[in-house]
Amino acid sequence: MKYFVESYGCTMNYGEGAQLAERMSGMGYEESPSAEEADIVILNTCTVVDTTEKKMVRRMTDLRSMGKEVIVTGCMAEVQPGRITVRLPDSLIISPQNYSEFSDKVVTKYGCWHPLDHKDTGISAIVPIAQGCLGTCSYCITRFARGRLISYPAEELVAEFRKRIENGAKEILITAQDTACYGRDTGSSLPELLKTMLETPGDYRIRIGMMNPDWLIPIADDLLDVFKDPRVYRFLHIPVQSGSNRILEDMKRMYTVEEFFALVDLIRARCPDMSISTDMIAGFPGETDEDHRMSVDLLKKLKADTVNITRFSPRPGTKAANMKRINGRIIKERSTELTDVRIDVETENNKKMIGKNLRVLVTEEGLPGTVIARTDNYRPVGITENIPLGTFLDVEITDCSSTYLIGRTLNN
Repeated sequence: MKYFVESYGCTMNYGEGAQLAERMSGMGYEESPSAEEADIVILNTCTVVDTTEKKMVRRMTDLRSMGKEVIVTGCMAEVQPGRITVRLPDSLIISPQNYSEFSDKVVTKYGCWHPLDHKDTGISAIVPIAQGCLGTCSYCITRFARGRLISYPAEELVAEFRKRIENGAKEILITAQDTACYGRDTGSSLPELLKTMLETPGDYRIRIGMMNPDWLIPIADDLLDVFKDPRVYRFLHIPVQSGSNRILEDMKRMYTVEEFFALVDLIRARCPDMSISTDMIAGFPGETDEDHRMSVDLLKKLKADTVNITRFSPRPGTKAANMKRINGRIIKERSTELTDVRIDVETENNKKMIGKNLRVLVTEEGLPGTVIARTDNYRPVGITENIPLGTFLDVEITDCSSTYLIGRTLNN
């Protein structure tokens, strides 16, 4: 039987989807190039916002009409199993907290086939390091789906990391709901884990995934020491979500704007070329014009290299879902203004890179005849050449847009 894993949402979900694919191959199932050609589709769902949830529901209907066997995993499997059962009454529903039972459930329903020789040779690999988080954010449904923090054993993660490098990976994405929380439940820490991983010889890059300010602050000094190793992308994704302390309190974000900027100042003092990414929610319940203005001002002051802007979406079961909402037109206007500021800031940052010669790693194919590479601080660079993935090379930055750089190869 053939299977296909269809993942949506965060890097963590894609990483877990890859792990589920390995389990399927280990049980002798053959990986299919598409859902259409597969006998079994593993729908690895996301439900972080309302629009994504609706997309998942539509996809379930599509797969049912195609007559596919479906295994539903991911966040919807935990928090909205009823919506799944209505559309896919005969499907297996396996939540992230029950992935340890995945193989048993598949074998029970579909049987075990002759194992195939399966070896991961991907250039980029995702290594999830924990399940759940320690947050209490009032708008977040993911924390219900993923539960409280469970850090995976360091020795298993290091072994997984080394296996990926030995199999040819040049870029490892370390991910979790909040990577800064790693080890808080076991007496370990993210810096300790990364330092052990970096004992693995080779020329590769590590990208550290999202971390919330309140859990990054206690480990910041030790983590910044890790960035002394050139194999770690100088990149941090630190969601701030609002420029208003009052809104941050309503969001149950356990830091202030002042503490956020103190953290950013420390990072930039220790590592001046650190690329910082952040997130912002537009139109959170109770947000006034003044609160919104504070968010606009924060983006202008922060000058982040990447900003992800999301319009508030009430999620079932969260405290924010019961708060008085703002008119949708106002949310749209505020999102548009934040987006305009984002584009201006990102363009300004990228223009400063024009004329520089940088070392990059080619990580993915772009449009026909092009590839996308990553600088040492994880900025994407488009190159109009056919270059093998996994290649390190030197480029000159010749132009840019708000979201990526454009480069040409130098003599390598």
